[in-house]
Order: sequence, then structure tokens, then C-alpha cells
Amino acid sequence: MLGENHSIYHEFPDFHQKINELASSDPDFRALVDEHDKLDKQIRGLEMRESPIADLDMERLKKERIRLKDRVYHRLNNGLG
Repeated sequence: MLGENHSIYHEFPDFHQKINELASSDPDFRALVDEHDKLDKQIRGLEMRESPIADLDMERLKKERIRLKDRVYHRLNNGLG
């Protein structure tokens, strides 16, 4: 669905407390979450404004968002990078 929120808090509602704890204690984790959420906001903006962007470019952005989400999930479950 176009414009759907994929922020880390929205994607992992059961992990809000752990996200907050890691984000406040680990600058690398905080940066990872910020990078993901910034990219998500960019993608949603492009979708909602129907800004001209090549399909391959949009696909690349979405794949990067998934890669970042996977890294966050891995950190939430394993505490590693």
C-alpha cells in the first residue's frame, strides 16, 4: 500500500521498550534506527507526492529499507550487528 508507515516502532510494536533501551545505550543502534526511519520517510514522501522516480530506483530504496530493518531485528534478537 502506498504511503504505509514502516518505521521501526511500527514494524516491531512488541519491542518498543527494547528499542528505547538500545537506542539510548548504543549510538550505533540509534544511528541504524535513524537511518531506517529516514529512508522510510523518504520512500513514503515519494509515494504520496507521486514524485517521478524510476521503478528500479524505488525498488533499490525499498530493498535498502528491508536490509536496515533486518539489521535492526537481528540486533533486537541477538544484540549483535
